[in-house]
Amino acid sequence: MSGPSSESGGEFARLLAVIRELRQRCPWDREQKLADSPRHIIEEAYEAADAIGGGDHAEIADELGDLIVQALFAGVIAAEEGPFDVAAILDGAANKLIRRHPHVYGDEKAETAAQVLAKWERIKAEERGNAAAGGSLRDAGRALPALMRAEKLGERARQAGMDWADAREVLAKVREELGEIEQALERGDVADAAEELGDAMLALANAPRFLGRNAEETLRRGCEKFIARFERVERIAAERGIDLKNLAPADVEALWQEAKKLAGSSSKR
Repeated sequence: MSGPSSESGGEFARLLAVIRELRQRCPWDREQKLADSPRHIIEEAYEAADAIGGGDHAEIADELGDLIVQALFAGVIAAEEGPFDVAAILDGAANKLIRRHPHVYGDEKAETAAQVLAKWERIKAEERGNAAAGGSLRDAGRALPALMRAEKLGERARQAGMDWADAREVLAKVREELGEIEQALERGDVADAAEELGDAMLALANAPRFLGRNAEETLRRGCEKFIARFERVERIAAERGIDLKNLAPADVEALWQEAKKLAGSSSKR
């Protein structure tokens, strides 16, 4: 093998050697346990996702590097505790990819991304020993944050034959759940209201996929929009010598609507 692939092999070996050396010689790295690694991996994964969303290629490369480091560091620690080494982890990952891509490494055919996904889920189900393709919902996205798991459950239910027809049906379900929340609040049943709120949130988490989006990125963009508008509200208040904390809710809402109008006019320039 020649070209970039062989070069990346050398760089990978160098990175692994650095991680192993730090594990031996750095006091902080020596103290780390495998149980400490999930927090660092998750943090770096979200930072990588944020960088990808920002589109800055230098930052993307930097954050992906950090994520790879954390994954390898966890692998090195796991190898110290388990009957395998990093090479075995990498070999197992390669074998899994080959096994789950029979349309590339075997005789099966797949012409569309949907067909590939169906084969992937079928093979995963077979590996788990589930009789039905797609398997039970019980383990679907179990390790994911709740928002992402809610979307995953909707996708898995669709594969099993149950789903909304479009985004409008999802929103109708959300409105139904909101009505049940209102009824629970009128009864003074806070526990039931919270349960119905969870149903509404689960349904709403599945709306973006009917628009060709995913829930995490949709909410992330919503958060960024909220931050930008709130900062505009703060600027307006500062320019007028107003303390937001001393305003009545109706006055704060008026400032919010003003900020929205300013955002709309600036976007049209």
